[in-house]
Amino acid sequence: MVLALLASGAGTWATDTWPFDGRDRYCWGAWEQDSGPGILGDEAFGGDDGRSRTATGSAPTADTRRGECRLTVSSHDRYGDGDEKRQRTTVTVKYGPAPASVGDRVGWLGGYLGDRAMPLPDGLPGVADGHHGLLVLPKRCDTRDGRPTAVTLDAREQAEADAVLARVPDLGGSRAVAELLVAAANKGMESAGCAGAEPLLVSGPVPTLPERAETFARGGACRIPGLDIEGDLDKETALRVQYQVGAVNDELQSCSVRIGRSLRLGERSDQQLFDAVMVREPRLTALLDGADDGRASGRPPGGTLGKGWRGTGVSGKGYALVRAGCAGRPTAFLTFGTSTGSADEYFATFSNAVARRLGCAPVAPGADDRGSGR
Repeated sequence: MVLALLASGAGTWATDTWPFDGRDRYCWGAWEQDSGPGILGDEAFGGDDGRSRTATGSAPTADTRRGECRLTVSSHDRYGDGDEKRQRTTVTVKYGPAPASVGDRVGWLGGYLGDRAMPLPDGLPGVADGHHGLLVLPKRCDTRDGRPTAVTLDAREQAEADAVLARVPDLGGSRAVAELLVAAANKGMESAGCAGAEPLLVSGPVPTLPERAETFARGGACRIPGLDIEGDLDKETALRVQYQVGAVNDELQSCSVRIGRSLRLGERSDQQLFDAVMVREPRLTALLDGADDGRASGRPPGGTLGKGWRGTGVSGKGYALVRAGCAGRPTAFLTFGTSTGSADEYFATFSNAVARRLGCAPVAPGADDRGSGR
């Protein structure tokens, strides 16, 4: 599949049709019809009638270093009683640097690293799950002011007006997302003039989540001792708490906590309560350069984290970021989500637990002395 995607050739990007082999290509010519990922095959269509797959957007150039593509897959079924069921799946790919403002950047990066995201295989600096992903490009593709360039992929499923629950897009699984992401990155780098001698490849297995989402946090949410979420909520809400353990390795660890949707209250999706992420993969942490001291946006960042935090950090409404050395390596800890009175405590508990696992000194104030002091 990867080899097919790399054979880009020349075609008519404006209409997204490449007539030489009879198959359509999409998103700057990066993706080919029926090339592997489910979203590019017949299985992408939820209905039998009105099937359509189109793409719009513009590729990055050496001058702009920014690009965007939107792939739309639609279909419908019409029934004898006049009812109609419509499907509209949208996949958006963006090529460019991270957002400039600190709060937007923390939420943007954390949104890809948290929840169900797992690292890309083959040492690629990025993550993916079943419907979105992020890949940081090599340093040769950095912007003129030194910011890393990333390629992101986000999928959305348009729900029916009378749908009780929000629909989750199906692109063909995490591996399909990884392949789509890498193919778009290769074509984007080619268009921007920063492609390497060899293309990026997805060949190894895509890691899987260590466990399913849980609704009962025995011993603490995400298996982190002391991360007591339910104790700060009313009884009814506490019964709906869900948490997801994401990646847990030396480069990335994440914990996501949600309030499960209530059909009785008319809620169609879960409510984000708290997300926390540790990351120290070099290209991923480079996305945060300058964010903790205001250099990234050219103006002072948000408020300080308060006394006792190790390293440098910044906090604002619904987010916080700390950068500190951990066992000899630069490490970033970030949190984002709904602002609550206990958010700082959750973040401190998560950060110190991860630091302890990695074998370094506590990051947050009020920690015990179990860290190694490195």
